[in-house]
Amino acid sequence: MESRPSTPSEARHVLALASRNKREANELLAGLPLDEQVRLVCEAPLSKRTAILELTPEPEAVIPLIPEAELCFTVKATGISDASWLMEYATPEQIAACVDLDVWQGMTPVARSFESWLAVFAEAGEETLLRSAQILDTELVVLYLRAAVEVSLKPNDDESWQPPEGGQTLDGQFYLVPRDPADDIAPLLRLLSVLFRRDYWLYFRMLQGAIWELESDLGEWALRWRTGRLEELGFPAWDEAMRIYGFVRPDQRGEIPAASHPLDIEAWHLPVWMPELPAVGKRQLAIFRAAGELDEGERSAFFFAFVSMANKVAIADRMPLGDADTLPAAIEKVAIVASSGLEYVATQNHLGLPEVLRRATLERLFRVGASLDPEAVRPPPLEADIQEDGEQGDGEDPVAR
Repeated sequence: MESRPSTPSEARHVLALASRNKREANELLAGLPLDEQVRLVCEAPLSKRTAILELTPEPEAVIPLIPEAELCFTVKATGISDASWLMEYATPEQIAACVDLDVWQGMTPVARSFESWLAVFAEAGEETLLRSAQILDTELVVLYLRAAVEVSLKPNDDESWQPPEGGQTLDGQFYLVPRDPADDIAPLLRLLSVLFRRDYWLYFRMLQGAIWELESDLGEWALRWRTGRLEELGFPAWDEAMRIYGFVRPDQRGEIPAASHPLDIEAWHLPVWMPELPAVGKRQLAIFRAAGELDEGERSAFFFAFVSMANKVAIADRMPLGDADTLPAAIEKVAIVASSGLEYVATQNHLGLPEVLRRATLERLFRVGASLDPEAVRPPPLEADIQEDGEQGDGEDPVAR
């Protein structure tokens, strides 16, 4: 076994070894540095990652080093009952990122998705459940509360008041009734029970918010907090991301903006495990042919610029950020569209492809490529964004079931 495991086949080798002799597999992993253990986990198939983590001598040291999105993919692929223990060792940033990436559809939180993660936190134990509630945006939790249950507060000056039929209470003051009798609100009740015992003021704030706060205000603030965190992971706000589809007029498509330094880019934190850009099928696209002719420093800058563009596509196209297939799909779209723009600009200026990469930003090349065939490239509007009269709507509901 090489000292630097870096392929899925090596992960399979470790698992095969474990099936024959678990002690030897443990010893093999124990002999690797932490960063190599992380590499082995992240480059294993999603369904096998928890098995490898269980073989590591100190999973509590490995899990916090897993990129945020990769932990999200791993939990989803493995399932609540088998992967919830991972959240015991997750960092606050990982917990918040899992929810930020997977609970939202476009700019709208989805109650069912939040419910799934709440079940993960509850299954992981009381400490994890409490820590997650304190990490997540209160506005988002209150939005879920409003979607899941109707909350009533016992008045102090009405002795004739009767609790709502089917209402459940922890304190004799707040009563909860499921909006859908078929819903299982046990994880929610467990969350509120933990908060009631160990963080009463957060418990009180959430239930009061479920009664009195406006959904529009809650949704706006939850989106604002989430947008800020996603920007730190390289995902821009939606309106900024949509700039990549700005139409370039035919007479301007061949232009290369002056004083542009497209490869003057520093490395930044990636929420996914991607040591290098994957090839898009077996096609020799122009963008990758050109990148292959750059020097080492330029290729590194190109790598981060390319991932940044893929993130913009994922946001602009409202792709599900919590799905493992999203980034490969976004990368493929960037490669195809930017290659089209690159070849067009190179032809118009009688320049080689690598020279164009050194002088024009990837966003510019993508915009040119998108403008050559906008109907095929631009994402279709969501039905929720279109009113019956055909005009653009003003957004989506603050929370969706």
